[in-house]
Amino acid sequence: MRAELEVLLGNLRALKNEGTTEVFVSEEALEALRERVAAVRESVSTETRGADAAPVASVRPAPSPVSSKKTPATPPRISPPPQQNPRAFEPEPFPPISFDEIVSSKSSPAKSVAASPEKKAPSFDVSVSKARVAAVPATGTNAERLAALCDQMLGDPICNEHLHKGKHLVFGEGNAEASVFFCGEAPGAEEETAGRPFVGPAGKLLDKMIAATGLSREQVYIGNIMKWRPELPTLYGNRPPTPDEMEYCLPYLAAQTEIIRPRVIVALGLTAVNGLLGFDPDRRIGAMRGKTLDFRGIPVVATYHPSYLLRNDSVKSKRAAWEDFLRMMEIAALPISVRQRNFFLPKK
Repeated sequence: MRAELEVLLGNLRALKNEGTTEVFVSEEALEALRERVAAVRESVSTETRGADAAPVASVRPAPSPVSSKKTPATPPRISPPPQQNPRAFEPEPFPPISFDEIVSSKSSPAKSVAASPEKKAPSFDVSVSKARVAAVPATGTNAERLAALCDQMLGDPICNEHLHKGKHLVFGEGNAEASVFFCGEAPGAEEETAGRPFVGPAGKLLDKMIAATGLSREQVYIGNIMKWRPELPTLYGNRPPTPDEMEYCLPYLAAQTEIIRPRVIVALGLTAVNGLLGFDPDRRIGAMRGKTLDFRGIPVVATYHPSYLLRNDSVKSKRAAWEDFLRMMEIAALPISVRQRNFFLPKK
């Protein structure tokens, strides 16, 4: 549980570093977080006492600072009575979560599709992702090789173990000969329902951005590092994948890029950049923009995730993302018109 909370905090900090000022969550999600924090506190309390500590009955808990009632003294017992609280004292909270600092006090109805309540999120064994490779089909057209690779992914027991009931793994789609590969982090609720990448509000904005370059969705390739939607402790919402989850799925993405051999990869958001280049807690999307990065010999252009642009609908952020797209077009040797160069620039 402690590790899950650390992952959650890391994801919230990553959103904060990208410029997010509020995170809207349901009251159910907040309550689930509070329950997990309480469970961690109790776990820390148990660890603090230790195996060699005196029996609980010999340690008299201090009076609660909240209540003015005094607890009557009881004779020492070998074991506490059934009605006694097994927690001997209130430990220091771990981790130091402040909901006022990292989560907006506002809540709004969840907009995403609920995951199946019948299936709990399985634990993720990090060791299975070490030294994994996806078998790249050696013969056939690019489309045929991608289809064979997709079948391989659909039969992956780990991917299927993490799949929500009634939902779909999301392999990717587009032109098997594409010169541009758009790479996101993971499917969301809409994507796992449709079995296609970027079909929600962020996907619609991405389609418009692609169209502004003179290309269409059918002419590029779109995929995610993760092939399943990351599980949550609650039924609603989305979360970024962890580095370990992306490490497991990365061989499939590497095989996709090996088959397609695009001229450039566009990494949509900081999580996608970390998935491609390796996790770095100090990396910031602003520092990655404007650079030509590399993924296995293929140039990578980092830009903001479309969902960030939906939350930060300013001319400045739109122009910044468009400059990244212009850089992508230059690397892919796509024609750029004067009008495209001047998108979002102040009119003289």
